[in-house]
Amino acid sequence: MCGICGFTGKANQVVLKKMTGTIFHRGPDEDGYYSCDKINLAIRRLSIIDVETGHQPVHNEDRKIWLVFNGEIYNFVELREELDKKGHQFYTDHSDSEVLVHLYEEYGLDFVHKLNGMFAIALWDNRKEKLFLIRDRMGVKPLFYAPINGNIIFGSEIKAILNHPDYKRTPNFEALYHYFTFKCIPAPFSAFKGIHSLLPGEMLTFSKGDINTNRWWKIRFNENRDPCQEEVKEKIFHFLEDATRLRMRSDVPFGAYLSGGVDSSSIVALMTRFSAKPITTFCLGYEDELKNKEADLYYARKVSQAYKTTHYEYIMSHQELIDDVEKVIEAFDQPFSGTISTYFLSKLITKHVKVALSGDGADELFGSYLTHRVAQPMYHFGRLYDKIRSNKLSEAEKGLFAQCGLDFLDKLYRKSGGDEIKWRYQLCLFSDEEKNSLLTDSFRKCYNNASSYNLLERNFGDITAKNPLNRILEMECNTQLPDQVLAFVDFLSMAHSVEVRSPFLDYRLVEYVAAIPEAMKIKNGIVKDILKKTVEPLLPEGITKRPKEGFVLPIFDWMMAEFKEYSRDLLSEKRLAKHNLLNHETIKCLLQDHHSGKRNNPGKIWNLMMFQLWWEKYFN
Repeated sequence: MCGICGFTGKANQVVLKKMTGTIFHRGPDEDGYYSCDKINLAIRRLSIIDVETGHQPVHNEDRKIWLVFNGEIYNFVELREELDKKGHQFYTDHSDSEVLVHLYEEYGLDFVHKLNGMFAIALWDNRKEKLFLIRDRMGVKPLFYAPINGNIIFGSEIKAILNHPDYKRTPNFEALYHYFTFKCIPAPFSAFKGIHSLLPGEMLTFSKGDINTNRWWKIRFNENRDPCQEEVKEKIFHFLEDATRLRMRSDVPFGAYLSGGVDSSSIVALMTRFSAKPITTFCLGYEDELKNKEADLYYARKVSQAYKTTHYEYIMSHQELIDDVEKVIEAFDQPFSGTISTYFLSKLITKHVKVALSGDGADELFGSYLTHRVAQPMYHFGRLYDKIRSNKLSEAEKGLFAQCGLDFLDKLYRKSGGDEIKWRYQLCLFSDEEKNSLLTDSFRKCYNNASSYNLLERNFGDITAKNPLNRILEMECNTQLPDQVLAFVDFLSMAHSVEVRSPFLDYRLVEYVAAIPEAMKIKNGIVKDILKKTVEPLLPEGITKRPKEGFVLPIFDWMMAEFKEYSRDLLSEKRLAKHNLLNHETIKCLLQDHHSGKRNNPGKIWNLMMFQLWWEKYFN
C-alpha cells in the first residue's frame, strides 16, 4: 500500500508535490500532505484498508504527532482493541495507519516491536522536533534517505529524492562496483552518491541536523538442537496458516501468485480455508516452447483445479521483455540483473485485484538455492577429502553429497579450499579480479579501492548460526533477500499498483524456522524438506517432487538467439564509448565466447546490459 516521501525544513508544497508525482504508481487512488515550518510529509495512497476514511497523513488527538507509512499492519485489529481499552480516541473507521500514532503515544519507540506487518514509516514528533524513519524487520518495504545541507530527504523510491532541487544527481561508483558482483546494489548503498537505503529492521532518528541509526530487530539463528519433527511440522503449519489468515485482511479484492511450486501452491491451499469465494490466481507463461517453463503452467492448473480457483495466465514473449526492459530499470532506479518476472505478471494482476499473496521467502528460510545446496556438502567435502580422492566413501558418506555433484564440488573446493567465504564468493557473478579487466581506468579511479570480497567477508562477520547451511541462510537473509528478492517483488509489483503480501515472511515464522536445525531443511538432497513434509497433505500429487525451477524469466534461454543482436547493439563500442566506464574489448570477448558456444556467459551479459540501460537512462 502506498508510497511516501518528504523532507525536513520549511514548508514547500511545490517541491513536495513534485516528489509525490514521481511515485504516483505506488498509490493512484489519492494523495495527502502535511507541511509546517519544520517538516513536509506526503503520500500516494493505494486504498486497501479503510478505503473511505483511512486517509494519510494521520495524526494523534492533539495533532502533535504526524505519520505517513507504506505497507500493511496485519495485526491492526488486535492493536486497535488494545488501544481502545487504554482510552485512545480514533477519528478513522478502522485504519491501520492511525493505530501507529497511538501506539507511539502509548509505548514510545518500543511500539515497533508490537507490529506484525511490512512497513516503511515516517513519524514526526512535533514536541521533540524529531523525525523517525523505520523499516520493517525483513525489509519488505524500501525506504531511502539523503542528508543534505542540515536536512534530510526521504522516499519509498530513489526517484522521489532525485526530484528534490537540493539533490544533485551523481553516480556512486563504489556501489556500482559491487553491482557487477552481486547483481544488485547492496544496502545501505544506493547507485547515487549521498542517497542511502535504510536497512531491514533499522530505525533512523533525525533531530536538528543530527542523524542516528540503530537496528531494532535482526534475525538470529540460535538452533534448537534436538526438536521433535512432528512438533516442528505442527508449529510451521500453525504459523504459516495464521500468517496467511492475517494477510487476507483487505477491504478490496485480492488474489495470489501461483507458479505451481511448493511455496505458492501452499499459500493458495491455505487461503481457501479463509474464503467463502474462489481464490483468484495468476500464473506466468511464455510463447516460446520451453519445457522447464511449460511445467509451471501445468502444475499451476493442477493446483487451480484442486482448489477451484479462478485462474488467469499471462503469456509473454522475448520481444515484450525487450520492449519493457527500460521500464523495469525505471522501477528500480538502479541497475539490477536479478529476477524481474513480477513486472510482467503484475500487468495481468492489476486488472483484477489490488492485493496478491505470494510464496516469497520460503527458499531463503528453508534452503533451496545453489548456495544453500552447496553449504553442507562443501563442509563434508573438506572433512572427507582424502576418502573422496581415493574413491573410498561409504554409502552413508555418499549420501552427504546427494544435492551436489562431486565434480562440481571438487572444482569449487580447489578454488576456495573449502572456506565458506571463499566458496560463496566463487558463486558470485564478477570477481574483483575479473572487474580489473572489465572496468576502465575512468571507472576505477572513482570507486575508492572497493573490494566486493571484503564486503562479503563483512557480511559473514555478524552472523549467529554455527552450522554451514544456517550460516549461509542467515547471511543471505540479511543481504540477498532484502537487496534482491524483496526488492524485485516490491518495485516491480508496485510499478503496476499491486501490493504483494508474503506469509512466509511473518516474523513469528521467520524466528521459529531460524532455530530449526539445518538437517531438517535440506535432507538427503531434498531441499526445503521439513516444509514439504508439512504442506504435502495440502497439495496435489507431484507438487512437492517438482525440481526447483524458480519464478524467473527464461532470459538465459533467450540470450543465445533472440537477444543476440539486441545485446550486441546495447553493448556496442559506440554506446559504451559514451561513458567510457566498461572495457569494450573485454565485453566483446564475452559476447563472442557466448554466441560461439565456447563459454556460457548469459548472466554476465545480462548484468552488463542492465547496467548500460540504467546509465543511459539516468546519466546520458
